[in-house]
Amino acid sequence: MNYYLKVLRSYKDFDGRSDRIEYWTFIFVNFAISIAVATVEQIVSPESGILSGLYTLFVFIPGVAVAIRRLHDTGKSGWIQLVILIPLVGWIWFLVLMAKEGDPGINQYG
Repeated sequence: MNYYLKVLRSYKDFDGRSDRIEYWTFIFVNFAISIAVATVEQIVSPESGILSGLYTLFVFIPGVAVAIRRLHDTGKSGWIQLVILIPLVGWIWFLVLMAKEGDPGINQYG
């Protein structure tokens, strides 16, 4: 949970590096919270979608920032994130990059 909060606090930091644990902890905690919000939303107001939309907007920028820092850890530019726009193959390549071990030493991103 500390990694999740760390990502939220550093939402405006697109420089530096994030290791695999920080990225994947954010993704899994975000997924769990999204399911919880959607469940509560279905109980309270099944047709609304407002709570889920607000939560998505709340975590969008921190999610992009942590993905960019994760790509920096593997020695790639943050612009590589746009590869997800390629159907199927882009998503697979992006997941491989996110699961890849980071550069052990200092690279051009820190």
